[in-house]
Amino acid sequence: MAINIAPKSLDTELSELMREVSTGKEQLPEFQRGWTWDNDRIRGIIASLSQGYPMGAIMRLEYGNENVRFKYRTIEGVTVTGVTPEFLILDGQQRLTSMYRATCCKEPVETTTEKGKEIKRFYYLDIKKCLDESEDRVDAVIAVPSDRKIKTNFDRDVVLDLSTRELEFEHEMFPINIIFDSNAREDWADGYKEYHEYDKAFMEKYKQFRTQVIDTIVGYKLPVITLGKETPREAVCKVFENVNTGGVPLTVFELVTATFATYDFDLRKDWIECRDKIRGKGETLNTDVMEGVDETSFLTAITLYTTYLSDKMTTCKKKDVLALNFEDYKKNRDILLEGYKMARKFLFQQYVFRKRDLPYTTQLIPLSAICAVIRTATFNLPSTQKILAKWFWCGIMGEMYGGANETRYATDIEDVVADIQGKDSQNRTINAAYFSATRLLSLQTRNSAAYKGIMALVYREQCRDFMQGITMDIVKSMDESPDIHHIFPEAYCKKMGLDKSKWNSIVNKTPLLPASNRQIGGDAPSVYSGNIMKKAEIDEVELRFRIESHLVNYDYLIADDFDHYFIARAKAILKVIEAAMGKTIADKGSEQTIKEYGCSLEDNAN
Repeated sequence: MAINIAPKSLDTELSELMREVSTGKEQLPEFQRGWTWDNDRIRGIIASLSQGYPMGAIMRLEYGNENVRFKYRTIEGVTVTGVTPEFLILDGQQRLTSMYRATCCKEPVETTTEKGKEIKRFYYLDIKKCLDESEDRVDAVIAVPSDRKIKTNFDRDVVLDLSTRELEFEHEMFPINIIFDSNAREDWADGYKEYHEYDKAFMEKYKQFRTQVIDTIVGYKLPVITLGKETPREAVCKVFENVNTGGVPLTVFELVTATFATYDFDLRKDWIECRDKIRGKGETLNTDVMEGVDETSFLTAITLYTTYLSDKMTTCKKKDVLALNFEDYKKNRDILLEGYKMARKFLFQQYVFRKRDLPYTTQLIPLSAICAVIRTATFNLPSTQKILAKWFWCGIMGEMYGGANETRYATDIEDVVADIQGKDSQNRTINAAYFSATRLLSLQTRNSAAYKGIMALVYREQCRDFMQGITMDIVKSMDESPDIHHIFPEAYCKKMGLDKSKWNSIVNKTPLLPASNRQIGGDAPSVYSGNIMKKAEIDEVELRFRIESHLVNYDYLIADDFDHYFIARAKAILKVIEAAMGKTIADKGSEQTIKEYGCSLEDNAN
C-alpha cells in the first residue's frame, strides 16, 4: 500500500530559519552525518545568497510522533541545550549549517580547505566587488583567518588586516556574521559612514550595497517542505535518500540506530561487540573470512530470523529492517550470533578460509539465520551438513546472490529449514541453480562467485602443495596465503601460442603456495616437474600424488600435452561441481560445448 505523507510547502525567510536554528526549534535527527562543507563551498553559498539565487528547498519532519522517535541533536555551532525540537531537518543540513555558522556565529567557522586541511575563517563581503558587475560574486566573498589577517611570505607579510572595525571600514569589508542582527548591522553602517566622514560617494556606495546585497540576504526566502508528524519511518528513510544532496546515502543501520537510541541503547557500540564475535576475535581458529559481514547485513539477518519465527510472512526487505522491534533485537541478537558462529564453522568445512575466497558475503545472511533456527545439535548432524552443503553450492555455482536477494533469503530459510526438519520443501534455490560447462572458459579472474567456488572445491578435494606436499588446510592457508596460479605457466603458454581463452581460464589454475609458484616459473611442465622432484627430494610417485590431488592428469601434464590435459581437467572440475550441487550439468555434450572445447565433455567422450 502506498503511503501518503501529504507534505506541506511554505516559503520561509532565511532570517526566521536562522532564529529557529539558534533556539533549537530546528534540529537534526541523530542519523544525519556531520557537517562537511569546505571553505570554497561556504563562500559559494554566501555568493549565491547575496545575489538571491535559488539554492533548493529545505525538507523537515514535524517532531512528535511516538511511533517514529528519533534521537536528535542541534546544528553545529548552536549553543542551546535541553530543548525539544519542533522540526527535524531531513534535507538541507549542509546549507543551513554553513549559513548559520557564517552569518550568525561570532566565533570563526571551523571548516577545511579543498584538500581537507582544518582551518578557521570569518567571512566578509567586499563592498566594491559586490557592486562591480564585472566581478565574479564569489571573488567578493573574502575568507580571513581567526585573527582576521591574511598573510603571505610564510606569515611575514600582512596583505589584508580586518582585525578592528576601523580596518573593516577602511577596506570596505562588511562582516557577514552580523547580517541578521539589525542593531549590529546599523551600528556598522553608522561607523562606516562616520569613518569616511559622510562623504557622498561612500554614502551612495553603501546605499547601493544595502539595497542590492544586504536587503537581498535579509529578505531571502527558502522553500521549506514539512512532513507531518504522522510520517512513518520507512517514508522518512526513503525521502531522505531521494533528496539527500550530500552524496552519501543514508543507511538502514543509521536509521535503526537513531530509533534504538530513544531506548538509551547505543546500537553502534553494540554492533562492534557483535562484529568481534562474528569474526571470532580471540578464538584460536581465527581468520578474516567473516570480515565482509557489515552492520546492515547483521540487522537483515536478525530481521530474517525474527520474521521467520513470527506468524507473519518471512521477509527482510529494507522496510522490514526499519520496522525491527527493539525488544525483538535484544531477544534474538545472541541467538543469531550463535548462528554466525555455526556459519563460520560451516565455511571452514567447505574449505572457504579467507574473505577474498568467500564467493558471496550476502549468502551468509540466510546461512546464519538458518543456523540460528536449527541450533547447534541439529547443525552437527551429518544429514544437516549434507542439506546445507547442497544448498550452499547450488547458490554459488548457480550464481544466485549477485543482485537484490531479500526475497531469496526468505525462500532459503523456509526451504532449507523444512528440508532439515524432514518436511515438504520447494527447494527453490536448488531447483533454480544451473551451471553451464562453457562457463568454465569465461571464468578468467577471481572476481566471480563461481570462480571462488571452484577454487574452494579444489581445496575441498584435499589438494596438496607441489613442493611441500601438505594439504591446503586452514592453518596453511592463513600462514602462507596460497594464491591461484597457472598450471601450464603463462609465459610458456604465450611462447607456444596457446589459446588464451583456455590457458587463462580457471581450468588451468589452481591454489599453490608461493614457493611452488616460484619453482614453476615459466617453464614447461615437463621441466618444472623434474625441478620440483629434485628440489623437494621426492620421487615421481609422490609428485604424481601431489599433482593429481589438483584434479590434474599427471601423464598429460608432464608430456606437455596441453589439449588433452585441458579437456581432462575440465571434465574433472565439472565432476566435483556436480557432486557439490547434487545435480547433473546438462550441457556437457551440447553443440556449444563441443564448439568451444573442440569435443564433448561427457565422461565417456574421448
